[in-house]
Amino acid sequence: MAQENLSVVLHAKGDLRLETRPVPEPGPNEVLLQMHSVGICGSDVHYWQNGRIGDFVLKKPMVLGHEAAGRVVKVGSAVTHLKPGDRVAIEPGVPREMDEFFKGGQYNLSPTIFFCATPPDDGNLCRYYTHSANFCYKLPDNVTFEEGALIEPLSVGIHACRRAGVTLGSTVLICGAGPIGLVSLLVAKAMGASKVIITGNNNPK
Repeated sequence: MAQENLSVVLHAKGDLRLETRPVPEPGPNEVLLQMHSVGICGSDVHYWQNGRIGDFVLKKPMVLGHEAAGRVVKVGSAVTHLKPGDRVAIEPGVPREMDEFFKGGQYNLSPTIFFCATPPDDGNLCRYYTHSANFCYKLPDNVTFEEGALIEPLSVGIHACRRAGVTLGSTVLICGAGPIGLVSLLVAKAMGASKVIITGNNNPK
């Protein structure tokens, strides 16, 4: 295993750097991952260009990236369901406490949630990264690392179509033909929509 952990670090608005950081050690309930594929989300670009998204403001250097898949290289002492060599996709949101949102099955809404590449939490656009083992999901042999990194944006499309009640025979309008719009289109068709209309910009900036 290489000892250098090359990382993409945002220091301030417009100030993006490649830095070598230490290889982290996994805690008892964590795994150390050798990252393979990490998508560039619109939020990563937004932090780079604006230094903030709403109330989430970059105040210290932060590693970007949250759409990711990698290979387990080391497991914490309490981890039993994963082993070195396992290929996994990452759920980037990990609850820090068992609050009412967690208990209700909506841990993603917890105000104290850890979320990769959302200030002040580092992301995983780096060579080595530690993450909660319970939020790493094994990839089947027929799913590539690149496809594994697309699972997080795909989940956004699934959530959107469920919220919209898309079902057999639905007509769906999707505003925006970027990656999230396209995965939403795929999900809407898979859920039985008979007509899907998607808008785009022929003259992007």
